[in-house]
Amino acid sequence: MINDASVQETPEEHWLNSKWRPAMGWMYLGVCVFDFVIAPILWSLLQALYKGQVTSQWQPLTMQGAGLFHLSMGAIIGISAYGRTQEKMAGVNAPTIPPTPVSPSIPMTSTIPPER
Repeated sequence: MINDASVQETPEEHWLNSKWRPAMGWMYLGVCVFDFVIAPILWSLLQALYKGQVTSQWQPLTMQGAGLFHLSMGAIIGISAYGRTQEKMAGVNAPTIPPTPVSPSIPMTSTIPPER
């Protein structure tokens, strides 16, 4: 039977608060893969299929505007990673595990012989 006093109820954190950092990382990864891998290949294939030759290169969309997208995503992900590290070091939002009683591994016996 579980003692109700030992079970600590912690308020559940909203999923958006706990998952926004990984979501930003996955979104940035997806954008970079599309803009630097998938789109250039598709651009060249489409030119080769319709015009017969590749006449122009793919211009990465995220590099237009002096690459401000990459600068801002680097700042967002970097600062949030630093902030999460500080939270973990301070113990904020750390899962609370109730302490378990420790029983001694060596039985407590008297070393003094009983009196006769």
